[in-house]
Amino acid sequence: MSAPRGKVVLVGAGPGAPDLVTLRGLAALREADVVVYDSLAPAELLDEAPPGAERIDVGRRGHDAPTRSQGDIAQLLVDRAKAGQRVVRLKGGDPYVFGRGGEEGSACAAAGVPFEVVPGVSSAFAVPAFAGIPLTDRRHAASFAVVTGHKDPSAPRERLDLEGLARAADTLVILMGMRNLESLVARVLAGGRDPRTPAAAVMDGATARQRTVEAPLEELPRRVREAGLGAPAVVVVGDVVRLRPELAWFERLPLFGARVLVTRPREQAGPWLAALRAAGAEARAVPMIRIEPVADDAAAARALRELDRYDAVLLGSANAVRELARRAQALGVPLEGRRPAVLCVGPATARAAREAGLRVDAVPGERFDADGLFEAVRAALPIAGRRFLLPRAAGGRERLAERLREAGGEVHALDLYRSAPACAEPSPLRAALAAGEFDTLTFASPSAVRGFAALLDEEARGAARRCTVAAIGPVTAEALAEVGLPADVVAERADAAGLVEALAAHRAGARRDP
Repeated sequence: MSAPRGKVVLVGAGPGAPDLVTLRGLAALREADVVVYDSLAPAELLDEAPPGAERIDVGRRGHDAPTRSQGDIAQLLVDRAKAGQRVVRLKGGDPYVFGRGGEEGSACAAAGVPFEVVPGVSSAFAVPAFAGIPLTDRRHAASFAVVTGHKDPSAPRERLDLEGLARAADTLVILMGMRNLESLVARVLAGGRDPRTPAAAVMDGATARQRTVEAPLEELPRRVREAGLGAPAVVVVGDVVRLRPELAWFERLPLFGARVLVTRPREQAGPWLAALRAAGAEARAVPMIRIEPVADDAAAARALRELDRYDAVLLGSANAVRELARRAQALGVPLEGRRPAVLCVGPATARAAREAGLRVDAVPGERFDADGLFEAVRAALPIAGRRFLLPRAAGGRERLAERLREAGGEVHALDLYRSAPACAEPSPLRAALAAGEFDTLTFASPSAVRGFAALLDEEARGAARRCTVAAIGPVTAEALAEVGLPADVVAERADAAGLVEALAAHRAGARRDP
């Protein structure tokens, strides 16, 4: 039997923000056996590969020496594909825009290895856009040119006609030009550009670390040095730079500059990541817990088959909804159109319940916790003498069940799942905290808090205390206080939008009162 035929997929990762990768690029990552990546590819995208996929760093940052030669990288791709593996070559920006993707494609073609190309969003136009600089505008520019500044522009055999492009193109975009910026600017001026032409350098574009320096062209190298800008950066020369004060949207977002750790389980982190990134933050999921089903199928089967004997089902988390729906589907027991009233602790849980086919009768108006759910129950129906089903996490808080029993209700607590530690190796998290990769830590449950605290050593704990610590609600805030990380921010609404609003208000207050 012949070995499975592998292939190479050259994927453009985009310029910095992980949500700029294409759907096709994500699909390739999620099927990869091996991911060969550059340092400019967003680290968050590596999390999209299957847990067992091998991840190989072959990149460099700025002008540091590469970890492997280009020939070695090409041979690695060929060898792994010939071994039957699905290889994703993840490259910052677009593989065919100064990304050497053509060379790697040629190596695959010469070796008879199938390959594909997934174009990416190039930093040539994305980074200026995030800095508020369009490359063309009917009022200022009808053409643009993109060049590499990586080679020495003063070298005798330099073939780039930078002087000619300076005359021909309204907007000039220079990639990888920070090392040679003075020589590059001198050549652009020699091509006839006005020394007062607006120019800008954008470092770490489309990330929370984005910094932009604007200056007249002749002053740009000095101003860049004074500001301490370095690679990676994009330089833009042309009248379109005048539009930046009006169009610099990204840096005005409420969470611009925030570097946020999301500790939710990976399958639940998506809405938080999306909301945080939409508000300008750089957000990364490092799950502290994973959700595991409790093995007592007999109890779940009995409760589901006798569901109509209950007066109400009280759902305290989206995890409880998903696990209840999974058990019902496995048993062939429909959830749609059942007799009991359904009450949910908050909007996210209610959304999950509706997606599972349940009719949601009530959600607390303000407090999205056990006390808020109890008040919603009391407003919806008499409690004394009624039967309540509480699908929940094993080992969870008893407050809701206790209050219902005190009010005369009959409570059946159904343990469907448990939270287990998800991060077995503490070193990467400790190193990231110590290096200042995060300035904001977010928590959605006491179990995530406990999982996080268990991974900290003394140095990492000190780094965590220097971060802004945010809790989804008062119960999680209590857990943070118990482990010595008091919450700076507590969301008023227990969902992604509520968390973003609370963080934005906290940051705005910090800016007013430094």
